[in-house]
Amino acid sequence: MLSRSAASKTQSIARLSGAMSRPVFGGAMVMHAALLHTLKPRQTSAAAVAETSSAAATSGASSVSTTEPSAVATQKAFAPLDTFLRRHVGPRDSDIEAMLKVLGFKSMDEMIRAAVPDSIRLPEPLAIADGEYPERELLAKLKAIASRNKVYRSFIGTGYTDTVVPGVILRNVLENPGWYTQYTPYQPEISQGRLESLLNFQTVISDLTGLPAANASLLDEGTAAGEALVVCLNSSRKKNRNVFFADENCHPQTLAVLKTRAEGFGAEVIVGDYKTFDFSTVGDRLAGALVSYPDTYGTIGDYRTLANTVHELGGQVVVAADLMALAVLQAPAEFGADIAIGNSQRFGVPLGYGGPHAAFFATTAANQRRVPGRIIGVSRDADGNRAYRLALQTREQHIRREKASSNICTAQALLANMSAMYAVYHGPEGIKAIADRIHRFAQVLAAGVARAGHTVENASYFDTLRIRVAASTTAEEIHARANERQINLRHIDAATVAVTLDEAVTRDELAQLIEIFGGNSGEIDTAAGSVAATASESSAIPSGLARQSAILTHPVFNRYHSETEMLRYITQLQGKDLSLANAMIPLGSCTMKLNATTELIPITWPEFSQMHPFAPADQAQGYAQMIGDLEADLAAITGMDATTVQPNSGAQGEYAGLRAIRAYQASRGEAHRDVCLVPESAHGTNPASAVMAGLRVVIVRCSGGNLDLADLEAKAAKHADRLAAVMITYPSTYGVFEHGVVRAIDIVHAHGGQVYMDGANMNAQVGLTSPGHMGADVCHLNNHKTLAIPHGGGGPGVGPICVKAHLAPFLPGHPALGATTQGPVSAAPYGSAGVLPVTWAYVKLLGAHGMTQASKAAILNANYMAARLRDHYSVLFANEHGMCAHEFILDTRVFAKSADVHAIDIAKRLQDYGFHPPTMSWPVPNTIMVEPTESESKEEMDRFCDALIAIRNEIREIEDGAQPRDNNLLVNAPHTIASVSADNWSRPYSRERAAYPLPTLRDRKFWPSVSRVDDAYGDLNLICSCPPIENYE
Repeated sequence: MLSRSAASKTQSIARLSGAMSRPVFGGAMVMHAALLHTLKPRQTSAAAVAETSSAAATSGASSVSTTEPSAVATQKAFAPLDTFLRRHVGPRDSDIEAMLKVLGFKSMDEMIRAAVPDSIRLPEPLAIADGEYPERELLAKLKAIASRNKVYRSFIGTGYTDTVVPGVILRNVLENPGWYTQYTPYQPEISQGRLESLLNFQTVISDLTGLPAANASLLDEGTAAGEALVVCLNSSRKKNRNVFFADENCHPQTLAVLKTRAEGFGAEVIVGDYKTFDFSTVGDRLAGALVSYPDTYGTIGDYRTLANTVHELGGQVVVAADLMALAVLQAPAEFGADIAIGNSQRFGVPLGYGGPHAAFFATTAANQRRVPGRIIGVSRDADGNRAYRLALQTREQHIRREKASSNICTAQALLANMSAMYAVYHGPEGIKAIADRIHRFAQVLAAGVARAGHTVENASYFDTLRIRVAASTTAEEIHARANERQINLRHIDAATVAVTLDEAVTRDELAQLIEIFGGNSGEIDTAAGSVAATASESSAIPSGLARQSAILTHPVFNRYHSETEMLRYITQLQGKDLSLANAMIPLGSCTMKLNATTELIPITWPEFSQMHPFAPADQAQGYAQMIGDLEADLAAITGMDATTVQPNSGAQGEYAGLRAIRAYQASRGEAHRDVCLVPESAHGTNPASAVMAGLRVVIVRCSGGNLDLADLEAKAAKHADRLAAVMITYPSTYGVFEHGVVRAIDIVHAHGGQVYMDGANMNAQVGLTSPGHMGADVCHLNNHKTLAIPHGGGGPGVGPICVKAHLAPFLPGHPALGATTQGPVSAAPYGSAGVLPVTWAYVKLLGAHGMTQASKAAILNANYMAARLRDHYSVLFANEHGMCAHEFILDTRVFAKSADVHAIDIAKRLQDYGFHPPTMSWPVPNTIMVEPTESESKEEMDRFCDALIAIRNEIREIEDGAQPRDNNLLVNAPHTIASVSADNWSRPYSRERAAYPLPTLRDRKFWPSVSRVDDAYGDLNLICSCPPIENYE
């Protein structure tokens, strides 16, 4: 039986219809973001049949007719052995029985009744269209869906090009759990590998743009443009400096996201021709100007005069740059750019139907402390050795909260690492050779189409030609010829097409392109020998704009050019980082669960990885089916009516959901509603997202681990005329299922507001309750938490939003999808579509029953660990039955007084025990929050509990005076191989206790690669690119 919300999908809203044929983006037909999906009847897999048969056999054998045992036996005989639930959930049946016994329960359901309030539990089991596939069957089904995608060769460009992903990087980074299961490197001592790689990424960006300060990636170019706008606004003390100019020849999706972002900050975006626009009409109201280099049609602009004009008016120049073009073009900083943004996709990252890709953001030293996202900096450890860390963290939204101007949390670290490795592998000469080859072929193509009677409209170009077709033909005929050869070109208008070349183009493809335009492909060999061999010699590069400055001079880019050396470098860095391949990562509110290999396999299939985001819709039917399935399943899981997968992070989902609320209220004549109530315990992205959506944040108090309903009601009443929304995380960030959540929702609705439910803790809800069932209007999901997309060391992520029917018309649109009422929040129509197969596979492998069991296991695991630790630490919050949800907080504040030990000391000491520390000092300062997820085994949880218990005994030694407060196992942690093997050892404990505090560590030990990192030194002496060469000598 379908759930209420799932069944409602068959009645679809206007936004969900007409999905497969929409107006063009650059002429290409693409499918609509929210796809019409009629739910299929539940298809019961062989695994489910086997489970049902087994249950029938054990629960009521007497009821089985004597004439039927052969049928049951047959079902069991053919049941698959590669079912997924038993692989995904860590504890075995015998472990679950033992853990329940520790908690005093006889069954899992009895335990759930004690943890989850009756008032919010689903009255019927969760139902989705189909699921519980065995792993092989799942891959076969998804392969069949993928085969519906037609992988044409796309020369559409528009910010996305094909690339050659080096096999050594594909296999050893993208497909390697040692890289993709890492968490954001907040614990630098066990993160030096990816920190070094991300520093390499920053160095690539800084070198190519000429700007000294770069971050460690953003979500996409459109988002980066929006972030640049905000930096320009915040750089001025003048309130009226709120006009931002954008050249009309920037990529359409970049302009669209920029306009969306500007709305929340009350900024005016003027789109025009930078060459003719009269900037004096704006005067000192100008905050900044955005241009593209080269522009979307390929022209390489000379922006020196523009830069002078903008600077004279007090604004800043933002350049959206092509990273490969910068290898042969003048660095933006050299002609006056203050900020450079763009997409690093063509540095070795697959197309993936639009993402995930790592955007970049580089700027001047003056803007350094306004840079959005994360910055990797160079510091030193306690022994004085060089160490990397996340720098200037006080800029980030989790610190600044409602004062933040950016909500960036998850970015694209895994993809940034791929691009960094691409630069390391090819080096400066290799990168320049690739760029020169692309440009050389562009010259050959330009000559070929010109000889065929067509006109190349842009006299300057790097890789893109805007071609006006000869009068004897039409653009439609050119596209038809291209389609016959399974080639996509960019649609401009009835007489114009565009072609963007890339590093993957072959001689045969070049010949085909010339033939498509009616040219003589037999002349290409002669042409290839007659055109300029390098971009610096080419007449297509404007005078003075050919690059003169060196790139990638650091030794790291000039050493690892053989595959043997590259493989060893990747492996060396991987060995410095603790990932799920080494141990559990029990980070509260981060849900570091299993990222199953079967779920990850499809993302590198060509049918998914090589699709251009603006390919015609008839070429993307496999994506259409998969996304439609997923949107329907997510709506069912959340109890909502409609879904969009466009947001490519959880924070971006928050932003999109709040925008939907504001647009809905504006449609009802309530645009004045601008107050957002946010609990003081909320994730830092909540207030930051509210500010970005143009809302005024009012903080609601919490008491005893619960939302203070009296304070909520008082503030809802006080702001009733202007109340827009409340943001509620459930279970709460304190790790409990609050009984008052339905009352809280009713209070806000009664005062005219909408309810946004943060899905960060959805891993404890699936199959047990849902935001829609509780009464919320909109929620987001963190696919990189609940739904198994890997964290990747800080991204990628996907943050779909699910809404009730009244909000569905206000979900984000996209220029590629035709006329929509709302602007996009992501550059690509479906955000990070390339990793959506992971979530689709997770849902279909587990099915409704499996996901429900996973939620129960997550709650069981957390409560078991809390029970084991309760005699040694105070568990800060629990319900009336002494139960937590899927995570719990250990109160370590008492040790500050008794032993001068703080949460950070316990965290660092846990590294000596081979574990990644839990979440520190949030939501309660100087505490630690533990979330084991459903995927950890009882053995691993016991190992972690043993470590924390041993640490408590070490603290007791300090309390008893056996160890000094200022020189002990905790304050000196973590201990490296170098420190415990040094000639001198003057500490009041043995080397063995430092390195091997438990006997089991002799068999399984992960070593931190540096001692405790000095945060203050790193911020006071900020270096955010590779240190000078002499530092390595």
